[in-house]
Parts: sequence; structure tokens; C-alpha cells
Amino acid sequence: MATAGNSGESTYLAPSASTSSSASALESVPFSSGNPRIEEIRGVVLLHPDPPSAAPSPSSVLPVGRKPRVCVPAVPNHMTYADFCRFCGAFVPYMLEMRIVRIDEVEDQYSVLIKFDIQSSTDSFYKHFNGRQFSSLEGDVCRVRFVEDIHFTQLIEHAQSSVTSSVDQPTCPVCLERLDQDPGGILTTICNHSFHCSCISKWTDSSCPVCRYCQQQSEKSMCSICGTSENLWICVICGYVGCGRYKGGHAIEHWKETEHCYSLELETQKVWDYAGDNYVHRLIQSKTDGKPVEYNCYSDHSADGICSGDGGISEALLNSKVEAIVEEYNDLLTSQLDKQRNYYESLLLDVKEENEKEIVAATDKVVRIKTEKFQAKLDKCIEEKRFLDDIHENLVKNMEAWRDRIQKAKEREQAALKLKDEKIKKLEEEISGLIAHFECQNAVADASDSMPSYVNGSTVLDVPSESSASTSQGRP
Repeated sequence: MATAGNSGESTYLAPSASTSSSASALESVPFSSGNPRIEEIRGVVLLHPDPPSAAPSPSSVLPVGRKPRVCVPAVPNHMTYADFCRFCGAFVPYMLEMRIVRIDEVEDQYSVLIKFDIQSSTDSFYKHFNGRQFSSLEGDVCRVRFVEDIHFTQLIEHAQSSVTSSVDQPTCPVCLERLDQDPGGILTTICNHSFHCSCISKWTDSSCPVCRYCQQQSEKSMCSICGTSENLWICVICGYVGCGRYKGGHAIEHWKETEHCYSLELETQKVWDYAGDNYVHRLIQSKTDGKPVEYNCYSDHSADGICSGDGGISEALLNSKVEAIVEEYNDLLTSQLDKQRNYYESLLLDVKEENEKEIVAATDKVVRIKTEKFQAKLDKCIEEKRFLDDIHENLVKNMEAWRDRIQKAKEREQAALKLKDEKIKKLEEEISGLIAHFECQNAVADASDSMPSYVNGSTVLDVPSESSASTSQGRP
């Protein structure tokens, strides 16, 4: 049932008015924090239920009996500590403590438990950020819920304490000042290291400045060949992940193929030298504080290759041997780099020879294809030439035949012309004879007309000429 408070804000109660029923309406959410390889803290946070959806403005509806503590669940992992501090903006100076935790039900996200100095700052933070997007480019929405109480239920490994205080962690690892002297509050990372909010806001990485533990949980490693997640080894040269010799033996197969002789066992963080058949590293990560310490177990190995001793030394002794350890690692890496250089040079030589063979094969193939094409064109041209030669030969034969025909026609024409000339000559002779005959007749006629009258009663006989006689003789 909603009621009006003194400040004009809406508040809501649990369905029952009694204190026990209100407590039963709280939501119990398990959480955890810490580096699982060093220490892990588990607990339960009691959250007030969300305001009813029928409320006119859910951001203005506040629960009764609330405390100056809130929880921001489901913060995207891509937001670093500095990003979240910038997101909170002007409210950071009013925060006493921020703790990064993991909600067991939420994956790829983390949650923030915030404690404010006064209740009004808490209410203003709730009204301002509840339902607001973390970024205008992303669709993730910020949800804010009031916290009733926090209970730490379990402490795993060798953690010293789970509560941030000036006694346990008196100074900030960044500025080396006391944690209670900064008015901006204290931020405890997911690995339980505490900093001033103003100091951690300058750290742009998502890992912890002290132990480098990253809040973004990486995917579970598995063998690149068989996919198993047990007894895994990672090559420190190329990052190849394979299973051990007592599983599928893919890690040692990778060494035989590439000669990368150094592999890190993911479970124990120990480096194995396949060439020397021994562990070669000298540093491991301490389970108490996460710092690197020297590994002093050289011969005591169990059946599965895991050292049975702890092997930690004091920090002073470690610092005195760091230079020698670094030199040893440098020598190992130098020798490994020389081997890798020779190995990769041989690979490059093989690749070069293979490329040359492929180039020669490709060139031969191209030459063969072009030769086949040119041969096909040549055969076609030869066939066309043969066809043209046949046509030419036929044309030559036809030309000779026509030339003979033309010659014969010319001869016939000349003979005909000669015969015509002869006929014309004969005709001319006959014509000349006839003309002479006609002239002779005309002459006789004229002479007869001029003769005396006494010869009128006599008959005059024509005497034929030689030409007419010869002509008349040739007729039948």
C-alpha cells in the first residue's frame, strides 16, 4: 500500500504489515568475490523488492525502512572501474564504500554494492540512475535496488579478511595514503583489493593494479584437438593449448611438430621443458597473497607431476634472487629463440621450395594449356590452308580449261573471219564482173541505137565476155 512521506516521496510496503512478513519479502541473492586461485568470499545480499509495475513512476517509489546502501546488478564487463566511477559522476564524493562482486546467476557481468553517507544521497542516486542506460551506444540499462543487509557466509582458501577497513588495508596501493583520508570513498575490486575511488578512476585497465586479476572472466580453456578441459598445457611460445600426455598427449605432439619445448601447466602454473624433460621455471604464484615466489620443489613430484610442497620464501630473499632468475629466463628464452629461428627458417625454406614447385607446376600447366590452344589454332589454320589450296588448284584447272576454250574460240573466229573475207572477195569479184557486164550491155544498147537504119531489120547477137562466160561455167 503506497503512502506519502514527509519529503513528498512515494513509499511502498511489503504485502504484510508485520516486520517478519516484511523481512520475508526481501530477496536473498548469493554473491561471491575474490580471486578463485587465491581466496574466494561467498555471501548473501538481501535486496528490497522492485516497486510494483502499477506505480505511476517506479523511480520515485521508495521502500519503507530503506538503508543508505544500494546494489547495481548486471554491470557490463566491458565497463572498467574507471568507467563506472565516471558513470556515477557527482555521486562519488558521497559514497563511503563500493564493492565489486559477482552474482552467481548473472554471467559476463558484475555487480556493485554501494554504501552512501546519508539516506538523501542514496535516494537521489536511485532516482537518477534507476532505468538509465550505461551508454547511449549500448542497450544495457542500469538497475538500482536497495540493500537491506549483507551476510558473508563462507571464506575459501587463505584469505585474511573479507571486510574492507583501515585496519586490514590501511593504505591505498596507488597513492600510499590512508584509505580513510579520501572523501571520495573506497572501492574494493572483485579480487578484494581496496583503493581510493579517485585513484582507481585513473586506472583505465579492467584488471587489478595489484594482482592483475581481471574482472572479465575468460572462456574456459580446452584442448585444441580433442576439446577436453582436464590436464591442459599451454605453449609459452605460440599459445597453443593441448592436453597432457596422460590424457590425449596433444601438447607433446605440438612440441614434436613445432619444437616449442616450453609449456605452462594451467592447473599448477609450472613450466615444463620437453627438451630437458624437467620443470625449468623458478617462480609460482603464492596462494596466500597472489605474489610470485620461488619454487623450491625439484624432486618431490606426485604421480601426476604436481609438486607436493608449498615452496614459498620470504620477500627479501626473493628480491635478492630476482636478477639471477631473470638472467636464467633470458638465457632460456634466448636459446629457445635461436632454436625457433632455425626452425622457422627451415619452415620458410620448405615453403619457398614448395612455392617454387607450385610456381613451376602452375607455369607448366599454363604453358601446356596455351600450347594446346595454339596447336588447336595451328591445326585449324592448316586445315583452312589445305581447303584454300584445294580451291586454288581447282581454280587453276578451271582457268586453264577456260583459257583453252578461249583459244579455240579465237581460232574458230579467225577461221570464220578468213572464210568471210574470202567470200567477200569472191562476191566483190562477181560484183565487179556483173558491173562490167551491165556496162557492156549498156554500151551495146547505146551502140545499137546509133547504127544506120538498114540494120534495123537484122538481129544483133550478144557476144558474152570472158568474165560472164567463166561465171556461167561455174554454175550447174
